Amino acid sequence: MSDCIFCKIAKGEIPSKKIFEDDEILAFHDAAPQAPVHFLVIPRKHIRNIMELEASDISLPGKLLNKAQELAAAQGCAEKGARFVINCKSDGGQTVDHLHVHVLGGRTLSWPPG
Repeated sequence: MSDCIFCKIAKGEIPSKKIFEDDEILAFHDAAPQAPVHFLVIPRKHIRNIMELEASDISLPGKLLNKAQELAAAQGCAEKGARFVINCKSDGGQTVDHLHVHVLGGRTLSWPPG
């Protein structure tokens, strides 16, 4: 999608602090971090939200979460843990219409988040 900020980041049109990339997935630090560790894991394919996954995308959420877990451990969250969040649409708190996983850690996180 031409006006999607995450698609532009994935294409290298907008700079980001990348921590991982391959043909399907990109991970980068959040521009407005809410914790000492805060990064996003996105599919390169534009999917607006988790409710719009198609049958052909069935393995994608597992790949995103697996990479998020691996990167969280590499960012120092293996011992004490982290929060993995997928917001969906406006009532779910999604502000960018491109499927993404937030990973937050490096401090104790409260619940509810706010």
